[in-house]
Amino acid sequence: MKFGTKVQNYFQFIILNSQFLCTFAAMICKRHLLFVLILLNCLLAMGENAAERTKRDFQRLGLSFYECHDVRILPTGEIKFRDLFQTVEQARKYILMDYFKFQQDSICGALLDILRRKAREGVKVYILFDSFGNHDSDYPLSDTLQASIRRSGVEIAAFDPLRFPWINHLMHRDHHKIAVIDGEVVYTGGMNVADYYLHGKPKVGKWRDMHIRMSGSIVMAYEELFWKMWRKTPSNSPLKGENQRSATEGKANSLPLREGWGGSVAFASRWPRETPRIMRQTYCAAIDNAEHLVQIVNPYAMIFGEVRASLRRALERGVKVQFMVSTKSDGLANDDVIGLEMRKLMKRGAEVWYYNDGFHHSKVMMIDSQFCTVGTTNLDARSLCFDYEVNAFIFDPATTAALQQVFDDDVANHCTLLTPEVFRQRFPLKRRIRARIFTLAKRFM
Repeated sequence: MKFGTKVQNYFQFIILNSQFLCTFAAMICKRHLLFVLILLNCLLAMGENAAERTKRDFQRLGLSFYECHDVRILPTGEIKFRDLFQTVEQARKYILMDYFKFQQDSICGALLDILRRKAREGVKVYILFDSFGNHDSDYPLSDTLQASIRRSGVEIAAFDPLRFPWINHLMHRDHHKIAVIDGEVVYTGGMNVADYYLHGKPKVGKWRDMHIRMSGSIVMAYEELFWKMWRKTPSNSPLKGENQRSATEGKANSLPLREGWGGSVAFASRWPRETPRIMRQTYCAAIDNAEHLVQIVNPYAMIFGEVRASLRRALERGVKVQFMVSTKSDGLANDDVIGLEMRKLMKRGAEVWYYNDGFHHSKVMMIDSQFCTVGTTNLDARSLCFDYEVNAFIFDPATTAALQQVFDDDVANHCTLLTPEVFRQRFPLKRRIRARIFTLAKRFM
């Protein structure tokens, strides 16, 4: 072939394939650009700790952050109720209470006496309780007592009353435990209103739980949540009467991130149709950002799906995972199913502690000694997939350290480390078989 022909063929090849060559060059440029962007992102993230990365992830999820001027850990029922009663006694304007259950016993009676007196003094008092939680109580609030409460000037109503066919009302229950006083203080955590937090129960012994008290703009987020639940009560409820508060009054405003007393508080509220995955997403984001330590206390740790995957990824990264569950619980087969899940975590390297001094009903998590969460969320299907829940994620090392101290004290004084030998002793063949059977239905437990 002549030289001129070769040159002609070469130029024809370039012309015919110019579009391909341009596309190929563009792909190379895009790859370089993508590589540069990834590198820049990694360099920016290198200086961030777990708390800062989690804050950024929470903002992407749409969570709002609030100031908190003061946060107090209330590690026992006695401490919580004493503090709550004192604050209620000082109320001047209004008292809002939203609890899964008010058990008709000595603690509830003492609280109702104070609330009736405050109502006579002109303080507006509103009580919301879950209808299913009330029916499930050992001593439910009777219709007679509720009528008596209303006559005293206290507004009280049941959330989503159980009616035929009852199955229609079993899925999305109000699992909140909230008390707001004068828009200045909020109490939240794992405790309902019942005296077994002081005296325990025959089946499980002592009933251990934790609550927190917060002040600052975070209170307004909980107050707005209360009114949002309030507006979902039936049209014939006294809550829909003339005393109902304006839908816009007390609305919480999101504030920018500020390092006031050492951190900010992220407000996570699970609303079945609006934010159905928010608790799974926030727990997973926190665990996925952990670098050194994840500590969890949860009473119904029938973990599955995304949360289980996040815990496994943490263990694979070399993060120390410490989990505390109770030797005894108040469920029929909960202990067995939880035991199976804890064994799986143990085999992957997690440190599992069994709490022996009663039933530990707390719902807390601490990450890298930097931030923590306290709230109403259990790590089971009901909390993660069905019920109304609320958690505060507190970005404050001092508060986190206080919770860690409680955790460490429990480990030192009341816990047994799960090992293969301990598992075989605690879970003989019969319990392991029962656990595997009930595991099939744990999404509904």
